[in-house]
Amino acid sequence: MTSSDQQAGDAGQADEPAPHAWAGPEEDAEAAPAAARPTLPVPPPEDTVVVPADEDPVSAAASELIGGAPGRHALLGVSWWTAARVLAVITVVVWALGMIQKVPCYDSGWFYGASAQYDHACYSDIPHLFSLRGFNLPGNIPYVDKIPNPTDPTMQYLEYPVLTGLFVWGAAQLTPMGGAEVYREQIFYLVNAGMLMVCAVVAVVALSRTHRRRPWDALLFALAPVLALDGTINWDMLAVALAAVGMALWARRYPVWAGVLIGLATAAKLYPVFLLGPLLVLCLRAGRMREFGQAFAGAAVAWLLVDIPFMVANFSGWATFYTFSESRGVDFGSFWLILTQNNWLNVDTNTVNTIVAILLIVCCLGIGWLALAARRRPRFAQLAFLVIAAFTLTNKVYSPQYVLWLLPLAVLARPRWRDFLVWQACEVLYFLGVWYYLAYGASGDQKGLPPDWYHASIAVHILGTLYLVVIIVRDILSPASDPVRADGSDDPSGGVLDGAADVFTLTGVKVQAPPQRPSGATSYAVGSSSLDG
Repeated sequence: MTSSDQQAGDAGQADEPAPHAWAGPEEDAEAAPAAARPTLPVPPPEDTVVVPADEDPVSAAASELIGGAPGRHALLGVSWWTAARVLAVITVVVWALGMIQKVPCYDSGWFYGASAQYDHACYSDIPHLFSLRGFNLPGNIPYVDKIPNPTDPTMQYLEYPVLTGLFVWGAAQLTPMGGAEVYREQIFYLVNAGMLMVCAVVAVVALSRTHRRRPWDALLFALAPVLALDGTINWDMLAVALAAVGMALWARRYPVWAGVLIGLATAAKLYPVFLLGPLLVLCLRAGRMREFGQAFAGAAVAWLLVDIPFMVANFSGWATFYTFSESRGVDFGSFWLILTQNNWLNVDTNTVNTIVAILLIVCCLGIGWLALAARRRPRFAQLAFLVIAAFTLTNKVYSPQYVLWLLPLAVLARPRWRDFLVWQACEVLYFLGVWYYLAYGASGDQKGLPPDWYHASIAVHILGTLYLVVIIVRDILSPASDPVRADGSDDPSGGVLDGAADVFTLTGVKVQAPPQRPSGATSYAVGSSSLDG
């Protein structure tokens, strides 16, 4: 393996086009014969690895703590300690730190005192829902059996998608039947935390294998503060892991299996279904609709295989997730809460649902236009981040763990520590803001964060996400600023899209695939069979 300072010499041969030499007047590109149309630069050989300390100023500065960046002849990834294994260990350590942060709640905060779990910012849904959703009862099957003695009379069945319900039910089967209820809730939390930690490890390994030449970008995921803080609030990490594996399989050119994993992820949380939108417009632009159809079919079949048995067994129980989502009012974390609590907006839930749907559709149409009109086809991860960001920003609720949905997408879309840490700082501030706001309401002396300051923390979260959105849109419009494409790579997470020629654009400018691969090496751009290995 070689570091990226060698790659520049391998890739920058004199007879190759400059990375952005193809960009020219639209009418000239359209009028040119096919062989003369703008061509993508040829990327470096596949067996080279990008070392973050060579190209990222923040990473380079941090590397001084361990002796500096790897040298030209460093042997990276040739021992037992491969990138994936190192990243898995780091993820486990960060996850353990997150569990330590929950110790005040584990010992007492979840069970004694109205506001202790908020004062220590260690709240989790997991121990509470063990009893509140009937998982403490033997033989109680989610979606089929009603919740016994529900605190909310309208909540008769579990309000999570089916695969998440089965995941939680499986954890309940591993929880001892005997003992005090508090003890059982503690064990239930530990079982779930262990299962979710496995999901986090799966996600980081999948990320390390999505951008084949950039495995160390996944360190952003492994060291993310929100992974420790939000990982065990709820069960979102299950869907995150499944979606990450789905994207890795798409990058490896397994469209059917990629669709299957996206379908399973959608059976665990709704948001992964939106990943099919970017694939649709990108495959349309590249003339790869056959592969999109395979992915879509795989997703549909996987989702149906998980959901149909419960639809047949008890349709009302199965539909609770969807009816609950529709009837749920404006809630924590959204800009809608700022509007309603300040009496700037006074509309019913149905009207909010309609406006949310319109805003999301407008955002998706704008992202679709960007995908088809940009002079160079955007990367899959870039559009995926933009779509999921639009979903979270327009939604009527933003729970703090929703940041986990965006975490792997941010790693793939914009692997730069400075921008990543700016975004993470905003999310950590929101994490603290929501719990101290709840402490303010739960404590008799109003100890905590008053509404105005909580609204400020929501604004910080929104601005942090918008910051990344703006940076990624800039990278799409100006590929020279995209760190992934700086060495001539096209779309390492794009699978069949990587290096493919355009067949349809809104501007008429169509980019061709590279005419040749580097001598003696396998190029991503031409898509050899080794990508399937």
